[in-house]
Amino acid sequence: MRSESLDPATIAAITAALMFLGVLASKVSSRLRVPALLVFLAIGMLAGSEGIGGIAFDDHQLAQTVGVIALSFILFAGGLDTTWAEVRPVVGLGALLATVGVLVTSIVVGLLAAVILDVPAVVGLLVGAIISSTDAAAVFSVLRSHSVGLRGTLRPLLELESGSNDPMAVFLTVAFLELATNPDASALGIVPVFVLQMLVGGAVGWVLARVAVPVMNRLRLEYDGLYSVVLIALVLGTFGLASLLGGSGFLAVYVAGIVLGNSVFVHKRSLMRFMDGLAWLMQISMFLVLGLLVFPSDLLPIAVEGLLVAAVLMFLARPIAVLALLLPARYGIRQSVLVSWVGLRGAVPIILATFPLVKDLPEAEVIFDVVFFVVLTSVLIQGTTIPRVASWLGVDVPAAERPAAPLELVGPPGDATDLYDLVVAADAAAAGKQLVDAGLPSGALIVLIGRGDDFALPQGSSILQPGDRVLLLAQQEVLPEARRLLEGPPSS
Repeated sequence: MRSESLDPATIAAITAALMFLGVLASKVSSRLRVPALLVFLAIGMLAGSEGIGGIAFDDHQLAQTVGVIALSFILFAGGLDTTWAEVRPVVGLGALLATVGVLVTSIVVGLLAAVILDVPAVVGLLVGAIISSTDAAAVFSVLRSHSVGLRGTLRPLLELESGSNDPMAVFLTVAFLELATNPDASALGIVPVFVLQMLVGGAVGWVLARVAVPVMNRLRLEYDGLYSVVLIALVLGTFGLASLLGGSGFLAVYVAGIVLGNSVFVHKRSLMRFMDGLAWLMQISMFLVLGLLVFPSDLLPIAVEGLLVAAVLMFLARPIAVLALLLPARYGIRQSVLVSWVGLRGAVPIILATFPLVKDLPEAEVIFDVVFFVVLTSVLIQGTTIPRVASWLGVDVPAAERPAAPLELVGPPGDATDLYDLVVAADAAAAGKQLVDAGLPSGALIVLIGRGDDFALPQGSSILQPGDRVLLLAQQEVLPEARRLLEGPPSS
């Protein structure tokens, strides 16, 4: 059954069925305690030409376009959900992992992949670049399914690295692909291009987000649903403008998400929920399309080579890159080992593996199959053992359950006050104290206390217990002090 021969109604029905299966897959993945990525890809492969669906899909350009757009929304949603106060202590280490760490990983994997696959060195480096970025979203889905949290600054470090290392992987992929297809290209010539892409991408994302906040607050749209349209336009416009100006569109949307997520704008909480749902839709669509693109029969012939490349990545390249950067910064050995092990590969490498296919590189098919095999191996081995490794290293903590809060704030435009969802830590200064004695600064007010599945209005005599979930109404300037009192001092 060829996809181009299907009528619109059939395409709509098939798309709906695959998406619904993707939603059900999230529950299946939680029960099986494996990343949803694996189940999404499996559904796509089963629906493909060699599966029970029989859908023949080999449009590499369309798959790349879908993947790039989907990744833009996923990165924006990740930035939107990033709290700057949490990642600030690790921004230096996160930036190093996202740039130097990716470069070291790609070089180590690339040189050995050239030998394993018997291809030119530049093609091996291309393979290394393609699989050099990590996917923390898959990691945290595994941790949530096991109700496992991470101590200290591990979580924000992993979030920052995974959210910001995709632009470096994209740049290296494009650079090595240019070197592989253009004999006249110069390796030294890519350095200024990289600097330009990072500077322009970061600047465009920051500027557009800063402009978007007052614009959204002053639009006063008649229909609330139109604010979601504005947010979608912002993502597409940020990616497109940054790319047209020679910058990194992926970095631009991630920076824009961080800036917007740490600003105050109308309908913020509802728009963040909307973007979270849209990001899930993009993930499902991306994984299903990539699954359709794979021919399972092509994976068996390269199984040995794929396993060897995956072993180099997991047990040599990633540990070298992480330990070389974190240990000199006096990051604990146990924390560094965990960061190394949770370098889980996701959809980005598979998307990047379509670039050589679109360029008709002679080794493109081998590269795509090897990359797909490496991603599956990483998900199966690392994705299923992360909680066990975290427990063995002693860096895990019970993850707090976070039921949905039955309250949302829609403040006046320009108001610097917002609602924040916090959990009282056992070592926090306010733990075990009455609310009246908690010492919250002026400009911060607890408006709701959640304990288990119940919520209660606070009184002065209410005692804050460890594990309580509180909804804090606070001005931005007093938020750090309020978080310190409720969540405890930052630990490393």
